[in-house]
Amino acid sequence: MNRRDFGVTLGLAALSLPLGSKVKAAEYRVATEGEPVAGSGADPFHIGMLIFPGMTNLDFAGPFEVLSRGPNAVVHVLGHSMEPVRTDVGGLLLPTMTLADAPCLDMLFVGGGPGVNALMSDKTTLQFLSERAQQAQWVTSVCTGALVLGAAGLLRGYKAATHWTAMDVLPILGARPIHERVVVDRNRITGGGVTAGIDFGLDVARLLWGRDVAQKIALFLEYDPQPPFSGSPLRAPREIVAEVRETSATMTDARMAAARIAMRKFV
Repeated sequence: MNRRDFGVTLGLAALSLPLGSKVKAAEYRVATEGEPVAGSGADPFHIGMLIFPGMTNLDFAGPFEVLSRGPNAVVHVLGHSMEPVRTDVGGLLLPTMTLADAPCLDMLFVGGGPGVNALMSDKTTLQFLSERAQQAQWVTSVCTGALVLGAAGLLRGYKAATHWTAMDVLPILGARPIHERVVVDRNRITGGGVTAGIDFGLDVARLLWGRDVAQKIALFLEYDPQPPFSGSPLRAPREIVAEVRETSATMTDARMAAARIAMRKFV
């Protein structure tokens, strides 16, 4: 079965709402057995995924690959402009529309990467997230994208995950750091570092469309990780963890400084 046939099997529909569609109040509900809550009818489920310079591609690509296969899911790749966005390792990502042109969104998503430091003080991005979070059913992130949500004031009082090197930044933003692969707290869903994006996507799919849909997506993607060694700081060799922590210390310090600046507006 090719990707097109599989998409038809899952009932994907590339639908869109007019830009002037009425905004609905934020609400969320988790799927129960046999009762999906998103995209199960004729209405599309709009997901806005932010891209920005210096982001890590896999933070975006993993969730994108999973969520774009959800029934009636419509994924909008959002940029400040329509210009290509260069990732932290030199790849290019293309937006499908600008922040200003985004329709009413059912889900907000922000990935991470070195570029989040600048994004934490970007007024256009933070205002967009703050305003759209009041309309969205779900507010989500992977890796250090959680820091951007926090800078927009969206994680205060919430449990959250992020990249292990940035866990100490979360309390500055009013969030409670949780060392788990995916953390769900009410309508906030946050994933750990980079590769957690696929786990995050499958967990979101389970919550929105039910276990069967999530299982089919995982099977089609042949998601069955068997790494040769652990990428977790809880299980990796101590000397390797210490080395990585040391090499990322400057970036972590910069993130803490950016977080403190971002929080001043809420004091």
